[in-house]
Amino acid sequence: MLTASKFGYSLSGNALKIIAAITMLIDHIGVILLPQITLFRVIGRISFPIFAFMIAEGCAHTKNKLRYFLSVFLLGIGCQLVLYITKGPEKLNVLISFSISMLGIYALQYMKNKVFCDKIHLTKKCFSVLVFVFAIIGIYYLNKFLRIDYGFFGCMLPLSVSIFRAPATNRFVFLKRLDNKFLHLTLLGICLVFMALKYRGVQIYALFSILLLLFYSGERGKFKMKYFFYLFYPIHLVILEGISYILLVINQQ
Repeated sequence: MLTASKFGYSLSGNALKIIAAITMLIDHIGVILLPQITLFRVIGRISFPIFAFMIAEGCAHTKNKLRYFLSVFLLGIGCQLVLYITKGPEKLNVLISFSISMLGIYALQYMKNKVFCDKIHLTKKCFSVLVFVFAIIGIYYLNKFLRIDYGFFGCMLPLSVSIFRAPATNRFVFLKRLDNKFLHLTLLGICLVFMALKYRGVQIYALFSILLLLFYSGERGKFKMKYFFYLFYPIHLVILEGISYILLVINQQ
């Protein structure tokens, strides 16, 4: 997980997602089984920003945007059905939040690929800007009408990491200089501050995730663990809800 390099120690994408999965598990144990222990919720704040950062990484490197989006979105729908069966009507889960974020990131990529390409006509450049603007407006109003986990700023968190990522058509040196991990994490931190101001409580502890992300190596890791992370979210929720139900039955006897 933790590998040495000439710049010190670094964490692969898989290592960061394992940390995020463990802290998410701790958080959900706190929510479902031990709500009286605040420390579990504090530790759990690390999870969402790490996954948000890795979603942005995935959008930047995926070869099939539609398949990547559908894999996250459809899994989110499946998880929502599990939540509905076990707990009734709930806010839309975090995978739905991330799938909405992905649409915003794709709109941003589309805009940058048009705006920063010399061969594209001005009309198409303006159209691409409108596509991105309407995408952000759409995300904002979607959060007005639907109960989406982490709300508007949660949907914007992965997108904040993508703002200064240089487009594939980039010929501008200054954009390449802006495309660096430290600036990406700065914007992530700003978005996390807005989330902390909105949700208050333990949400401020999400800023500690940046300390871990500073060690990100930019590499995926040796093993393909994509499906493990896809399945971990619904499976651990089912197990925890099952334990909660069993405990409830025992206490009622």
